[in-house]
Amino acid sequence: MSDIAAVQVLLLIPAIAVPVLALVSDYRKGAIINVIACALTFAAGLALLFAARIRGELLIVDDFNIFFVVLTTFVGFTTSIFSATYIAHEIEIGRITPAFLRFYHAMFQAMMGAMNVALLANNIGLMWVGVEVATLSTVMMVGIYRTPEAIEAAWKYFILGSVGIGLAFFGTILIYLTAQEVLGEGLAAMAWDELARNAGRFDPRMMSLAFVFLLVGYGTKVGLAPFHAWLPDAHAEGPTPISAVLSGLLLNVALYALLRFKMVLAANPATLNVGAIMMALGLISLIFAAFMLYRRRDIKRLFAYSSIEHMGIAAFAFGIGGPLANFAGLLHMTMHSLTKSAIFFAVGHVAQVKGTQRIAEIGGLSVTHPVLAVGFALGVVAIAGLPPFGIFASEFMLVSSTFARAPLLAVLLMAGLLVAFGALVLRLQDIVFGAPKGPKDPVKASYVPLFLHIALVLVAGLWLPGEVVTWFRAVAKLLG
Repeated sequence: MSDIAAVQVLLLIPAIAVPVLALVSDYRKGAIINVIACALTFAAGLALLFAARIRGELLIVDDFNIFFVVLTTFVGFTTSIFSATYIAHEIEIGRITPAFLRFYHAMFQAMMGAMNVALLANNIGLMWVGVEVATLSTVMMVGIYRTPEAIEAAWKYFILGSVGIGLAFFGTILIYLTAQEVLGEGLAAMAWDELARNAGRFDPRMMSLAFVFLLVGYGTKVGLAPFHAWLPDAHAEGPTPISAVLSGLLLNVALYALLRFKMVLAANPATLNVGAIMMALGLISLIFAAFMLYRRRDIKRLFAYSSIEHMGIAAFAFGIGGPLANFAGLLHMTMHSLTKSAIFFAVGHVAQVKGTQRIAEIGGLSVTHPVLAVGFALGVVAIAGLPPFGIFASEFMLVSSTFARAPLLAVLLMAGLLVAFGALVLRLQDIVFGAPKGPKDPVKASYVPLFLHIALVLVAGLWLPGEVVTWFRAVAKLLG
């Protein structure tokens, strides 16, 4: 597959799949087409790893985005496999009507295609469009159960997301207006590579003002506190496969957008201290979410707050900067995507077999469903940051780098991590051990995506391929 062909497949397959899936009324056929489309985009993403770097007026393939494309298409593929079996059970119990399934599969492909567009865009406006379409697609899927709670969550997500993306749009316009004074009108003033190359010539005050709007706008999508209010409701009320891609992918894409702008501002020393702002928001998100974990009674809300915690950790890592912290942030984003999607796969199994998401009504999983208990426990242990899983490696590197440069901040970072660790271990005991509670129905959805993700996170904690390490180092250097 040629370089251009791989990019075309990445973008065209989802675009073709959306209208096709919207016309397929049979659930099984729709699920198969959805899986095939995701498999093809994943194959195209893998092909990009071996392709030459591409720079066009609208699209770019560089060291920064190529690995995120592979990660996004891989998690989308495994989630489509899980979704096929998970949604089949939702139809059986009457929670979803067949009439909505064409809509569900079409929106899944729209979301995946839009995220690929955002990652591959060499244009700040096109990237904004990609994030917006991905947001609207997930909004519609969050409300697919059509319960009052699901509709309320979808509207809350839509309103807060629209405000956020509106602020990001205004920040994007300010960046363009600033750049066109130097680069002239046209696409050059919106291209990432041109912006980074000429940032030192831009008005630093306008760039600083623009970043404030961009930080609030895209920070809402990342789920950073205090812009996070939509995230717990969207996770709790939407289908579990959508929770997996929301936490595992869409949050990453929004943070990727922020990091692109951070690179532009970093090239102009007269702009505001972006790193300090990201460190502050990261610590606030981590500590706030860590304490909120103790108050959650819904299992999906619990791990929604865990996502806020981990995106805070990643934001802090990129805020403090430097080769080691940036490396840790990139590794953490990757490990969180794989681990959190695995946890939501396990949570989907638990909610289906127990018929509830309330933690108080789930217990003794090791007795009633031992295989599921093992998968769930491994996911929680991994996300809690215990060795030998990959998140331990990223957190260890981040804490080490922070202690060397800002010991007081390292103490706050460690405090947040320990508080969150205690909450997760407490909930793990409640769910896995103790007297069995609830039904003992067999698991209907596939275990394969769950254990595949856990295996990858375990391997990453023990050994990273040289190519991955080289990529992390190269991008860490770019991030400054």
